[in-house]
Amino acid sequence: MSNKQQYDFNVTILGGGLVGATLALALHQQGKKVLLLEKKPPQTNLSSLSQAWDARIYAVSPANQQFLNKLGIWPAERVQAVSHMQVYGDGHGHISFDAASVNVPCLNYMLENRYLLARIWLALAENGVTIAESRLLSVKTDVWSAQVTLENGESYRSQLLVGADGANSWLREQVGIEVSASPYRQQGVVANFSTAKPHYGCAYQWFRGGDILAYLPLPQQQISIVWSTADAEKLTMLAGEDFARQVAQAGHYTLGELTLTTPVFTFDLIKRQPKTVISQRVALIGDAAHTVHPLAGQGVNLGFADVQCLSNLLAQSSDIGSWSLLKQYQRSRLLAVRMMQQGCDGLFRLFANDDLPGIGWLRNQGLNMVDCSGMIKNRLIRQAMGL
Repeated sequence: MSNKQQYDFNVTILGGGLVGATLALALHQQGKKVLLLEKKPPQTNLSSLSQAWDARIYAVSPANQQFLNKLGIWPAERVQAVSHMQVYGDGHGHISFDAASVNVPCLNYMLENRYLLARIWLALAENGVTIAESRLLSVKTDVWSAQVTLENGESYRSQLLVGADGANSWLREQVGIEVSASPYRQQGVVANFSTAKPHYGCAYQWFRGGDILAYLPLPQQQISIVWSTADAEKLTMLAGEDFARQVAQAGHYTLGELTLTTPVFTFDLIKRQPKTVISQRVALIGDAAHTVHPLAGQGVNLGFADVQCLSNLLAQSSDIGSWSLLKQYQRSRLLAVRMMQQGCDGLFRLFANDDLPGIGWLRNQGLNMVDCSGMIKNRLIRQAMGL
C-alpha cells in the first residue's frame, strides 16, 4: 500500500470522556482533521447541570488547569481552589501541606466532571469537530493507517487511532495489548455532602485500619468524599442519614455534621499496567493506558499529561502515526506514570500492612519526619502540582 493514500481523518479518537475529548480539541486547534467516536455524548445544557451536584469530582493540578485554560475550556462554574491539605496516619502521624509554602495560590482545583466535560463538548461543537455517535465494530491497521468500521456501517481511515475508552478499553483488547491488573480488594465509595462547618478550602485525608478516607472541598460549603474500603457494601446499605453519620464520625467531625446531597456510588480499585501503550498506528491515553489508586487524586492529571505529551509530538511530525513517534510517546510517559503508580501503591500497602512488628509506629513516625522537613514537603507539593 502506498504512503500517498488518502485519509478520511488525520486522527480517530475512541472515547469522548474528559481525556479523549480534550485531545480531540487540542488536535483540532492544531489544524488536524479529527474524528471523535462517542456513543453517549454528555449533557451540555449548563442551566440543567446547575440543578444538582455531580459526585464525580476531580482534583486538577495547576499545570493542567493552565493547559485547559489555554484551550478555552476551563469552567467558570463551581470550581474550588484547595489551599491546604491535612493528612493523618492511623496513629500519631500527620502531614500538612500549604500552598503558601511554595508561593502559589493553591495546591489544586476541585471541580465536577459534568461541568468540565460540558465545556469541552461545547467547544468541540463550536469548532466543528466531527463526532460519530456510533459503536466501533472493528479495527484494522497496517503500516500506513488505521481503519475503523462503525456499527452503522460507515468506515474511516486515519493515520492514527487513539484509545481513550477507559480502564476496560475495548480497543486495547482488540489490538492484543496484555494488561497486568493488581486489584486492591477494595472499592472506592463516593458521595457529596453539605457540611455544618466551613472547610476554608482545606482537603483532609485519614489512613485508618487499611481504609483511606478523603474529604475534598467544593464550593457552597460542600465536600465530596472518597472512602477506599473493603467494607463498601456495608456502607452503601446504610440509610442516607446513617451513612452521613458514619462519614462524619470517621472524619472525627472535623467539619461537623454532614448531610448527603448526592446518590452514593462505588468503583473497584485496581492498578492496571498494560505491557505497552502503543501498537501499529494505535496509542492509548488516560485510563486505557494506566489506572492508579485514587489516594493522591492524580488519575485525571496523568490523563491530561498524556494528552499534552501526545499532542505536542503530533504537532511536530508529518507522519503522525509513525512507529518512531509512538515509541517516543511511550518513552516520554513511562517514568512519570510508573512513579505515580508505584508511589500510590507503596503508600497504600504501607498503611494496609500490620504484619511486621513496629510497622505502625514506623509509618506514622515517617509522616511526622516528612512534616518537619520543609524541603521534602515542598518537593512533594510541586511534583503533585506538575511544577
